Amino acid sequence: MNISSQETNQSALSHLDSDGDITMVDVSDKTATTREAYAVGQVRFPSEIYTQIKAADGMTKKGSITQTAHIAGIMAAKRTHDLIPLCHPLPLDKIGLSFDYDDASHSIDVSATVKVTHKTGVEMEALTAVSVACLTIYDMTKALSHDIIIDGVRLIKKTGGKSDYQHK
Repeated sequence: MNISSQETNQSALSHLDSDGDITMVDVSDKTATTREAYAVGQVRFPSEIYTQIKAADGMTKKGSITQTAHIAGIMAAKRTHDLIPLCHPLPLDKIGLSFDYDDASHSIDVSATVKVTHKTGVEMEALTAVSVACLTIYDMTKALSHDIIIDGVRLIKKTGGKSDYQHK
């Protein structure tokens, strides 16, 4: 499907060519630099379910919630190019995930840092790691309740490449 230049600013959409057709970004002329991205998300539970999960230190009949989500997030970051059609496959240098209990919001907060030295950034890899980790937590706990909310998945920071970004 073509998108006319009147409908959108094509120069702002890097995955559209001058005719409005979908294309993978050509990074062949870019310089490899160290690039890093940090993303976050949250899995919120009903208060009684959160209390139960925290009291069990995240252990369920399926195993450890956060250990399983940690592995899933790493695997997802490494496979982002298989999930998001126009992402480049990247030799990732670092994938770090963390999980924190937040008593005030009855949630497990998930964060991911992804790093690469390459010609393109790793925002999608960090966002994919967080998203799949959150989905894994949902899968691990849905037997306790389906009133679980995945919320706030967003990019917080990226460095390297043409421009840096910091969420305000």
